Amino acid sequence: MESASFWDDNNAAQQVISEANGLRAWIIPYKELSQRFDNVKELLPEAVESNDQHFTDQLISELHQIDKTLAELEIRKMLSGELDGKNCFLSINAGAGGTEACDWGNMLARMYQRWAAKRGWEVSILDSVEGDVAGLKSITFKISGPFAYGYCKAERGVHRLVRISPFDSNARRHTSFASVDVSPEIDDEIQIEIKPDQIRVDTYRASGAGGQHVNKTDSAVRITHLPTGFVVSCQSERSQIQNRETCMKLLRAKLYEKELNERESKVKEMSGDKKEIAWGSQIRNYVFQPYTLVKDTRTKYEVGNIHAVMDGELDEFIHAYLKEFG
Repeated sequence: MESASFWDDNNAAQQVISEANGLRAWIIPYKELSQRFDNVKELLPEAVESNDQHFTDQLISELHQIDKTLAELEIRKMLSGELDGKNCFLSINAGAGGTEACDWGNMLARMYQRWAAKRGWEVSILDSVEGDVAGLKSITFKISGPFAYGYCKAERGVHRLVRISPFDSNARRHTSFASVDVSPEIDDEIQIEIKPDQIRVDTYRASGAGGQHVNKTDSAVRITHLPTGFVVSCQSERSQIQNRETCMKLLRAKLYEKELNERESKVKEMSGDKKEIAWGSQIRNYVFQPYTLVKDTRTKYEVGNIHAVMDGELDEFIHAYLKEFG
């Protein structure tokens, strides 16, 4: 990278920079952890010998933090798939059940926003459709952060809620479902051919906040890919052209992921590997009454503190998934 001719070939230079950034993402955290561990190793005997309990506790707490960060690096090492390091699009769709299901969709949207915020990731809403009474019928986020797709893919599937409905005057228990879909954001250099006669483009008036321009023009765009039935939509941008570009990005991402999944399925078939999670299967139960429990049906990992989970404490569920299926 320091050579005078480095930028003579822009594409090759960008590839080298990307590779260098990938190496730094491992080397820098490793060096920092090693230094922190060496510091504790050096100071802990002195703290114990001098009977300084407060300092000893601080050093032990630092050891726990080092262990936690190391575990995170070990999990990240499992994210070696071609798309794992990419940003991603995460969509939530309320199932049957009217207002109750839409409220559940809204609860999940809040959970993922809080989880992403805890990780320092950027979340932007590309499209959302509000429920008739409350909640959300559907919402699509773009999540930007290191290995966003690698982590988020663990959330793909159907999420089931059991609780006393706040919308039921008789205070009965209700079961609601919402599906989560995740697609990677693919780079411009990955070419996915989409022929004009394969898509149907619909425009409509954006809903919700956005100012007079957004709400008074047909700026929102919905694109249907006829061969696969994939439907993508966006209303977050001011112009129809920008929303169409975002839709095409979403569609390319879905088609590229479909191609990769088909390729992987063929390899698994040839190798006899039958361990597969079917799309659309129920992956997790969230029970508020008569007891509190969140249980992943794939890994059997469970926690009783459902409120912490709804506030974005999802890492342990995702780690359990990646350890078993990553």
